[in-house]
Amino acid sequence: MVGSSIAREADHVFYTLAGPEIAVATTKAYSTQLIAGYLLALQFALLRGELTEKDYKHYISEIKTIPEKIQKILDDKERLQWFASKFANVRDIFFVGRGIDYAISLEGSLKMKEISYIHSEAYAAGELKHGTISLIEDGTLVIGVLTQSDLYEKTVSNMVECKSRGAYLMGLTSYGHYELEDTVNFVTYIPRVDEHFIGSLAVIPLQLLGYYVSVSRGLDVDKQRNLAKSVTVE
Repeated sequence: MVGSSIAREADHVFYTLAGPEIAVATTKAYSTQLIAGYLLALQFALLRGELTEKDYKHYISEIKTIPEKIQKILDDKERLQWFASKFANVRDIFFVGRGIDYAISLEGSLKMKEISYIHSEAYAAGELKHGTISLIEDGTLVIGVLTQSDLYEKTVSNMVECKSRGAYLMGLTSYGHYELEDTVNFVTYIPRVDEHFIGSLAVIPLQLLGYYVSVSRGLDVDKQRNLAKSVTVE
């Protein structure tokens, strides 16, 4: 944000240009910072010779498709709205994923607990068998993020184990993985994009889910209890 405390303190500033933050648990800050991270990584890779000019242009063109693909997700939000109203009173929600999908799960879980006050945790799917799976019981909502092709089958396998212990499964994956509907109870799809940048799309349904669960619970989505935009204590 132009004029913010951190901008005044820093030697160099990369503004996200997301505009003023009205809500405490803002989602646009996450989305714009993610894009800023992509651009920095690509620029460093190009300057270090780790990336050819051709690949660099390809990645930039992929990033430029993200806004219209986010809009496509938003246009299909009614299904998520229905799902959220169905699970507005659930007690525990677990988000699972591997690699980048685990990072996406962390944001999805954070938004859920921040604005709906439902107990929510994110776990690396491969670590479920090390103890976390003992928390799964009948009716527990488990949300699996499956956007990485090389890790897809392994995460599906983890979700099947949760299902056998009574969990209700929601899957988040890209268009084309329609066979997932044979395994999980509810699937939400996102458009395809280069998998390096899939987080920008995958996080949107999870943020919407947190939003609609909160609305269904009659909560103020913009002003959460105990949260402050500026932290003034160490």
